[in-house]
Amino acid sequence: MMRSKFFPPGVPIRKRLFDLALTIPGLLVISPMLLILSFWIKIKMGSPIFFQQVRPGYRNEPFSITKFRTMKEKFDAEGNLLPDENRLTALGKTLRALSIDELPELFNVLRGEMSLVGPRPLLVKYLELYSADQARRHTVLPGITGWAQVNGRNALTWEDKFDYDVWYVDHWSLWLDIKILFLTAFVVLRRRGISQPGHTSAEEFRGSRDNG
Repeated sequence: MMRSKFFPPGVPIRKRLFDLALTIPGLLVISPMLLILSFWIKIKMGSPIFFQQVRPGYRNEPFSITKFRTMKEKFDAEGNLLPDENRLTALGKTLRALSIDELPELFNVLRGEMSLVGPRPLLVKYLELYSADQARRHTVLPGITGWAQVNGRNALTWEDKFDYDVWYVDHWSLWLDIKILFLTAFVVLRRRGISQPGHTSAEEFRGSRDNG
């Protein structure tokens, strides 16, 4: 059972070994930074330090994604969460701009729930909204970064994101993963496509045009 989860059936073994070869030493190198960031988030925003949410992963299997927290829990007079732009902190903006909030997802990669490269894991409620072609994004491990992220990130429309995701599924190779990792560093440094125009976070997906 542990081996099946650590090496998910159907996932190319060379992709999984590539992820582990980068993730294990990477976590060892950045562990002091993760510890410092955890203390800083605790001081600035309090507990919890991490944001965790159930997302659909490989073959729609649910898992709990882990990120650094970027928003405070703020509610209106009726007890409803305020919009993201009212809860996102200055520290959170910096973490998102540099994609540092994504670093704890390396533990998801270590557990075999994610890959370094693949379609981003989205919300469970979106599963029933995909077209048949868009749903193919779940036939590979979700990733920390992906082909959509280096081709526009959150500034893309949902349809364009999913087109890039499916293209990745059809054209995957280790060389493509390496290319995407290098391009990701370039995109992060240039801070492009952090959010959709007029939105603090990605706009909610309401269904494919193909599904009406």
